[in-house]
Amino acid sequence: MRQLSEHDAAYIYSDSAHANSNVTLLHIYDQSTAPGGMLRFKQILAHVESRLGQLAIFRQKIRRVPLDLDYPYWIEDENFDIEYHVRHIALPKPGDWRQFCIQAARIHARPLDLQRPLWEMYVIEGLDSFLDLPVGSFAVLLKIHHAAIDVARGNEITTLLHDLSPDSPPPAPPAPWFPESAPGNLGLLVRAGFNVATFPLRMAQPLTRSWATLKSAATTFAGEFLGRPYEFPMTRFNTEVSPHRVFETRRFALKDFKAIRGLAPGATVNDVVLAVCAGGLRRYLDLQGELPEDSLVAAAPIAVRGPGERGEAGGEARFSWVRIGLGTDIADPVERLVAIQATSSSSEVMAQAVSARELIELAEHAPSAAIAATSKMLRSASALLGNWAPLANCAIANVPGPSVPLYLQGARLTYVSAIMPISDGMGLVFSVTSYSGMIVISFTACYEQLPDPEVFAQCLRASFKQYLALLRPAPRRKPRASAAKPPRPKAKAAVTAVASVAPPPRRKAAARSTVH
Repeated sequence: MRQLSEHDAAYIYSDSAHANSNVTLLHIYDQSTAPGGMLRFKQILAHVESRLGQLAIFRQKIRRVPLDLDYPYWIEDENFDIEYHVRHIALPKPGDWRQFCIQAARIHARPLDLQRPLWEMYVIEGLDSFLDLPVGSFAVLLKIHHAAIDVARGNEITTLLHDLSPDSPPPAPPAPWFPESAPGNLGLLVRAGFNVATFPLRMAQPLTRSWATLKSAATTFAGEFLGRPYEFPMTRFNTEVSPHRVFETRRFALKDFKAIRGLAPGATVNDVVLAVCAGGLRRYLDLQGELPEDSLVAAAPIAVRGPGERGEAGGEARFSWVRIGLGTDIADPVERLVAIQATSSSSEVMAQAVSARELIELAEHAPSAAIAATSKMLRSASALLGNWAPLANCAIANVPGPSVPLYLQGARLTYVSAIMPISDGMGLVFSVTSYSGMIVISFTACYEQLPDPEVFAQCLRASFKQYLALLRPAPRRKPRASAAKPPRPKAKAAVTAVASVAPPPRRKAAARSTVH
């Protein structure tokens, strides 16, 4: 039994009837690489069951303290049933991409049962109309509550479920497992009382060491991230959301993003991602006649390194969330990319990131009660600003993907993306994943705010193509014909003769949906 942190408990408390904190990971496979060219559901079920013991959260559920006098606990589910969590469905014919996105969004939107471990897995067949995938491909959709796993560590689950070779051995029988006895209400209340009584002693030493850092970080964070909520325009995505979700995605070559960053000196691939998303937002809102004159703002993660950390080559980046202007008020794509690059590397944004990072580091060393006090202080600072307002127009999140080819019982993983939680005031979230030389930009939104996700996805594609076109040299113009050398009549007649011969009619091929 272990207690949730204040950060994770907040996800449980924030769930409502129209917005939950589910995170959904999508994987699509080519089963032609599996032994015999086929992978059955029972094999997948046995594979998942054989690896449950490697991640305890798969068999743990939430136990709340009576009257919520303390943060909840993770306890083992004495009635755990693998067949409740792993399910098998198929798309109706024709099984195209649009149907897949609708089904995935519906599954994502449904709340998880808080009386069971907070995850569900769906094996989805019937993806036979995807042009870019072999016939017989299938998907695995894993939905898990944000309190159970950090999005930045979602790659752990992907790594856990996969192998590096298609020649993986058959799943071993699951190890014996005996759940721990669940604590009673009296025991939980005693623990809560003890935590309250020892709160001053537990927080005195870390807060004494870190008070200057805490005060500086909280002041800067509140001032930079919370202190100016009205400096960007409100859009259709910054209102109350409904319980219904939409999801779409587009795939791009990573090498193209690396080439595009050369349009702005010092730009990174992350800057290009922001610029492509900004261009898509600008196009879509312009189509609706709703493009604001001022720039929209995104909440986005950036890497921050503090004193004493390892260098770029061997160091591990720490990410902090900041607000970055997207330059949607700039029509020229290169100027927009330059503006985003300048904003993401500015001292103001770095101050936001360092302050947020210091709070996170304090949270890792101080007791949860100290974190609660910090959060309360920040919420109070926000309340002093007046009426509630969103912190950004949208969020753009990096969801780390595998860097090497992976296999599920021999079936090769071909596609990875994610569906993110949205909330009131933040009805649009982008997730960015990378795998096998591709970047996937997906978005999750409220259906009432974005009833035409395929149009928005095309706006993203058009934004990317606009940047890609700038990398190609302009075609050479043919020299104009000289007045002394008019076109010869014979050549003109020959062209006319060829053009007049109509080609024979071709038979139409069966339409198949493209995996974007």
